[in-house]
Formats: sequence, structure tokens, C-alpha cells
Amino acid sequence: MAVDPRHILAGFLTISMFAMLGNMIKRDHFDSLQMTLPLQSGVNVMKFEENKFSIASLVTKNPWKEDGQQLKPCWAKPLSKAEERSNGYIVFSLTKGLEYHVSQLADAVVIARYLGATLMLPDIRGREPSQKRKFEDMYDADKFLRSLNGVIKIVKELPPDVASRNPAIVRVPNQVYEDFIVKSIEPIFRAMGYLRLSIDFPSRNSKQTEKQNPDLHATSCLTTFESLELKPEVQEVADTMTRKLRTIGRNSDGCFIAVDLRIEILEMKICKQIGNKGKKNCYNAEEISDFLRKMGFLGNTTIYLTQTWWHESLNLFREVFPNTYTKDDLIPADKKGDYLKHGNTHLEQALDLYICSQSNAFVPAISGLFYGVVAGKRIASGRSQILDPSSPPPDFISSYFSRKSHLAYSCHC
Repeated sequence: MAVDPRHILAGFLTISMFAMLGNMIKRDHFDSLQMTLPLQSGVNVMKFEENKFSIASLVTKNPWKEDGQQLKPCWAKPLSKAEERSNGYIVFSLTKGLEYHVSQLADAVVIARYLGATLMLPDIRGREPSQKRKFEDMYDADKFLRSLNGVIKIVKELPPDVASRNPAIVRVPNQVYEDFIVKSIEPIFRAMGYLRLSIDFPSRNSKQTEKQNPDLHATSCLTTFESLELKPEVQEVADTMTRKLRTIGRNSDGCFIAVDLRIEILEMKICKQIGNKGKKNCYNAEEISDFLRKMGFLGNTTIYLTQTWWHESLNLFREVFPNTYTKDDLIPADKKGDYLKHGNTHLEQALDLYICSQSNAFVPAISGLFYGVVAGKRIASGRSQILDPSSPPPDFISSYFSRKSHLAYSCHC
């Protein structure tokens, strides 16, 4: 039987086309891996033995998670005591870093509420004696006064006859409880009528503690989550920086990651130690870079670091994630003198706290109270994507969310 040459030619062309198509698929597949996962020469990649991701999972996994539902307060505003007579005065200062301020305010308001005392609006003090500010230099004083109207009495200045006296100084534990107030504070207050609180922080966690009576619990929740906001001028700078990050991250629907990573903290002793069960307290830039890649974030991801100025130890991080920025990169030029000069750490921390609470994902490279405060704000607003390198794989979701261990869950539901 004769074979038609045209059939032979058609068969040859068909086989050739399939071969070419196979080569194209194979080449495009591996090229896409190389483009999506660029490996920088000389990068010493840290091994997360507990979480062995395959290259394929890095390409197909979408690391961004949608925000959850915003929670609602589980408490009612405490009953007004506006008509009651004040039993005396309490003064205190906001000290340490900005992450301590919310807890200090909550403790002071709870104590004043229980004792029926008038609270003086606190000042803000830094590490050095010269670093002293008024409350309204940082926070919205009018908002604070409105939110606590009727809950306690607050004044901006003491009466002259009280200001001329020396107050009794009382040391108070963080997350003060009713029994301590009754036994250790009330007798001194009844005798003196004028106290200065020194609020200590024996532990740096934000976990739920023993239950308060309903009135004091509601007072603490109100103060912690609804009374404190940045003053409008500071808020405007924070909003401008956040908008810049979302504009840069337009390729990922305006999403960006905030990473609490500060070189000066990483060099401190606490970051050299190993915590409970062998967990690390801190992760350096190289470790966080590797962690983010393992979680599936691409090289064009927009990232905000809480570091103020760029540091050479971050260079390898920026090689992997070029769209990485610090405060120096984002603060408007005409505001840098106000926010980045020596002694303005509180203003810098205010920006960090806000941006980290608003980001689409938050990574705490450093454990501590800052992490806890950011987590509380994110829990209340439903922003659940906190990726903690020290949490269990494969999702590395913060235990504050996975176990609902944060005190924010005692105030929101």
C-alpha cells in the first residue's frame, strides 16, 4: 500500500510541535521559579528545621491573609461619678518607652476610680532628666478627657495648696488588682490624700490576668482601648507614611508588612539570651528575610522596618526585598528635624506603633511589650496576621491569636 508523502509530513510536523511545546512549558516553569525566588549570592540562609517548605509551595502559596471581623467591646462604660466629691489627688508620669504608656494609664485610672481620687494629667519622661514632655505634646488630650468624662475626675494642674506638698510615693505593679489597692494603696491614700504612683513592670507580657470586679475591669478596658490617640499633628505624619507604603505596595493591592526590627535592641543582652523551651527572644535581619521567603512572600513585597536609620547590617535584607523602608525613608522632609533628632524617641515609637498596628501583616523580630501592645490593637481591629518566627510551624501565627491569650480578648468579643 502506497504511503502518501503528505501524511508523513503532517505527522512529522505534529511531533515537532508537541516537542517544542513541551520544551516551552519546561523552560517557562523553571524560569518562573528563578524569577520569583531570586537567591542572592553570599546569603547565609538560616534553617528552620521544623518547617521544611518545598520550592513549589513557595510559588503557589498566597501568604497574604484577609483581615478578620472587627471585635466589639464586651463591657459597658462605667457609671458616672461626676457628682461625687473628690477624696484627694493622684499624680504619675508616663515613663520608659511608648509601649508602656497604655498600661501605666490604665493602672492609674483604675486606682483613681476605686479611691474616688482626682487624677492629674501625666507628663511624659524619657531616660534622661532633660527628656520631659507634656501629655498633649504626644497625645490627643481632649480625646482622653472626653473618653473618661464621668469615670474619674482629671485636672491639668493641681491646686496650689496641694502642689506645695510632697506626695506619698507608692510603687504599683503593672496590671494592678483590687486586693493590692485595698491593702497597699488605700490606707496611705486615706491618710495622706495625695499620692504619686510609680508603676513597675516585673514582667513584660500582655496575657490575661486574674479577673477584676466588673467596674474596674470596664474602666481598664475603656482606658486601654478607647481613650488614647495620637495628637492630630503626629497622626497626620503617621497617616502620610502609611499611605506611602500602600502606594509602593500597589502591585500587591496596597499590602505591606511591618517588621519590628531595631538594631540597637538586637545588640542588647536580652537578644543574646535564649528564652523558655529554647525559644529565641530576637531574630536578626538575615533570619527574618529567610523567614519571610519561606512563608511565601515575593521579592517585590513592601516592608517597613521600625529601624530609624538605615544600617549596613540590613543590606542583605534589602537585596532580597528591595522595597524595604525605614522611618528616614518615609517621613516628610520638612518633618525629619522634629521627629528624628536626638531625644525624640517617643515620637519615633508613636509612628512605629501606629504603622505596625495598621499593616496587613506584622512580624515581631523582637519579643517584648511592644509586640504585646501592637497585638492588642490588631486583635481589636481584626487584623489577625501576626507572623511570629518563634510560634509553631507551619503557619507561625502568634499565640496571642491562636490561643486567644491576649488580655484584649477579655475586653472584646
